[in-house]
Amino acid sequence: MKPIPLAVTARAAALRLPVSGALYHLPRPLGWSLIVPDGSDRRGIADVAILMLDRLEPDTPYRLRVAGMDEIEFRTRVCAGMHVAAGLVPARDPGDLDAARGNASRLVAAIANLPRGGTLVVPPGDWLAMPVALRSDMVLHLSHGAVLRAPSDRRGWPILPARDGQGRMLGSWEGLPAACFAAPLHAIGAERLVIEGPGMLDGGGAQGDWWIWPKGTRDGARRPRGLHLVDCYDVTLLGFSIRNAPSWTIHPQGCSDLVAAGLQVDAPPDSPNTDGFNPEMCRNVLIAGIRFSVGDDCIAVKAGKRGPLGEDDHLRETRGIRIRHCLMQRGHGGLVIGSEMSGGVHDVAIEDCEMRGTDRGLRIKTRRGRGGAVSGIAMRRVRMDGVGTAISVNAHYHCDADGHAHRVQDRAPAPVDATTPRIDGILVEDVTIRDLAHAAGCFLGLAEAPIRNIRVRNLQIESLDPAALPALPDMADHIRPMLHETLLAEQADLDCDDPGLISTAPITLQEVTHVPD
Repeated sequence: MKPIPLAVTARAAALRLPVSGALYHLPRPLGWSLIVPDGSDRRGIADVAILMLDRLEPDTPYRLRVAGMDEIEFRTRVCAGMHVAAGLVPARDPGDLDAARGNASRLVAAIANLPRGGTLVVPPGDWLAMPVALRSDMVLHLSHGAVLRAPSDRRGWPILPARDGQGRMLGSWEGLPAACFAAPLHAIGAERLVIEGPGMLDGGGAQGDWWIWPKGTRDGARRPRGLHLVDCYDVTLLGFSIRNAPSWTIHPQGCSDLVAAGLQVDAPPDSPNTDGFNPEMCRNVLIAGIRFSVGDDCIAVKAGKRGPLGEDDHLRETRGIRIRHCLMQRGHGGLVIGSEMSGGVHDVAIEDCEMRGTDRGLRIKTRRGRGGAVSGIAMRRVRMDGVGTAISVNAHYHCDADGHAHRVQDRAPAPVDATTPRIDGILVEDVTIRDLAHAAGCFLGLAEAPIRNIRVRNLQIESLDPAALPALPDMADHIRPMLHETLLAEQADLDCDDPGLISTAPITLQEVTHVPD
């Protein structure tokens, strides 16, 4: 057994410590030592499963020793040149647009002058900057003590159009093409991009008015993300903190081959739509060792949404998402799939994670009109503490303006067509629940497209929350409040290795099994 490298750059590395029983935290701290060629060896104590190393030198061999494990050797990448951003003006007033524009201009110029494969270092300090676009073949390194902060005033803020000249979706809002303000850091079509370092990105959501118009538009655009990556390939995100996004915090859109490790993602609990990490229409994404504490879903896997007239030319599937050794604190859901899943979401696994105080643990949400399929979803070795409903799969989710309409909420069969969503293949294995509030599992399918192939193995309910009150297990009409219930299924094929956990109680109120016209 030895550490497993997840990502190695010129100056940083993320390695997984494969310890039995490790979730986000290790069962016990482990000492480590890094053997450096020049003799400046380093030592430390690891208490989490993803070990982050920074302050490394480019193109240098290292040896890592971790207590109880075999030694591993790795070599950092070559750096084509390092440039420290110069002339940045410290932030004194979050509304100082002159400073924000000046700093952004300096950063943009420095990025343009970087050699291919070069590194731009943001030095220690609190720097206010208007949105900055990153490019291919570069590293943005956030130094210890560096805060790159968005201003509170959006005057002159760049806007991403809904589509580019070839008709591809650029700006977006909840799965549809839409003009949106550019994220404080964003990239379009970038390849071999790295953002790393122990510094911080602050999206400025706590300043200005971003959080008081959550579903609206102002100045012709929707709210920006914190970090928006559009159609990027081979992206590495390592070690930094990101907080106070105006809306979704990290939003890879149409990306492939992305690794995110060792991040800290924060937003106040009452901040609207500040999801932590939302891969949408993406392939091959690894999310490892990230601590979330946000105002909405911690991770929401999405695949776009059909338009009100059935528009689907912007849709692509999401496939191959791996979530490991993460900590989800608060938030509406730990791992959520949907509700924008019209392009299809397939092959998603969450393993060895901890969830504390989230409203729901694993959550899949969709509705008639979305279409698309969800398949191959697995949750293994996850511990939930104080989670309201541990597993929730809901095909009557009352989203959008017509979410409470008869055709969405009716429990009678509807005609099957391209807009009928399908859910097939959910595995829940070796999951532990402590202080359960409402239900261990609530599976509510469509009469015309029941949920197929749900398998639950070794689910342990260790304790119930004695202070919990009856509440709805999910956001659908005509369901009853629940308290301390086990596994319930309606229009769902549920197979559990412990028959005693399967409840015969109804989910839908019996008098409204068919919603009248």
